[in-house]
Amino acid sequence: MESRCVPIRCFGELLGTFMLVLFGCGAVHAAVLTGAQSGLWQVAIVWGIAIAVTIYTVGNVSGAHINPAMTLAFACWRGFPKAIIVPYIVSQFAGAMLAAAALFVLFGPFLDAKELDLKVERGKPGSEMTAMCYGEFYPNPGRLESTWRTDALAAERHYALVSEATAFFAEVLGTLILALVVFAVTDERNAAGPGGRIAPLFIGLTVAILISVFAPLTQACFNPARDFGPRVFAWLAGWGEIAIPGPNGRGFFTVYIIAPIVGALIGGGLYDGVLRSPPEAQR
Repeated sequence: MESRCVPIRCFGELLGTFMLVLFGCGAVHAAVLTGAQSGLWQVAIVWGIAIAVTIYTVGNVSGAHINPAMTLAFACWRGFPKAIIVPYIVSQFAGAMLAAAALFVLFGPFLDAKELDLKVERGKPGSEMTAMCYGEFYPNPGRLESTWRTDALAAERHYALVSEATAFFAEVLGTLILALVVFAVTDERNAAGPGGRIAPLFIGLTVAILISVFAPLTQACFNPARDFGPRVFAWLAGWGEIAIPGPNGRGFFTVYIIAPIVGALIGGGLYDGVLRSPPEAQR
């Protein structure tokens, strides 16, 4: 990978993040708009497989960070070149936005039909139930669908279930665990590791497990590009203030951008600083 030029590596990150968001958010679109998935695990496992497939596709090109939080963690703990942090992150956000645009084209009529069925106007309160196909909200707006039309206080009670502090902690903890696993399974010193050929599967399964636990709370982001790229697209595509800043106000920034970065830095540091075998232990 080191021998490849920076533009090719950045294209690998753009393509990889595009694939991740296309498949992962595509599963969310299918679930929310068509009822294609029956249960959270089906969406979670699609995300997990999407990550594994993406790593197999572009890992040899760019390292398949496909996540600004992981890029910063690798720069902090694994010597990733600081000069290409910004190009990587820009590529990741661009890939996520392009995937969101592709999904909007594919599912546009289904989005219109869903909003008509829910009797919501895009960009108005209630339209977070379709905006959730792109950016994320805490708690998951899905629970509102059956009550918001008949109960004037339903949205207020719903958003009170998960505070900004709780959501922040959930995203820090989830990303910490993800980074911990990524650093462990990609560590050549780790004799208990699965090896390079199947490490992507374990990374994907870790994400699937995390989504199964955290998605009802925060929709399980753990990746600033995955949230902010589609969120910006949704803002441009008519959801406006429902997308940015959203019903949680500044929470979209603290919970979905800052928290994953904090979690990844802590998780990577925990593995490399505490758990990783010293070089002399391998002799």
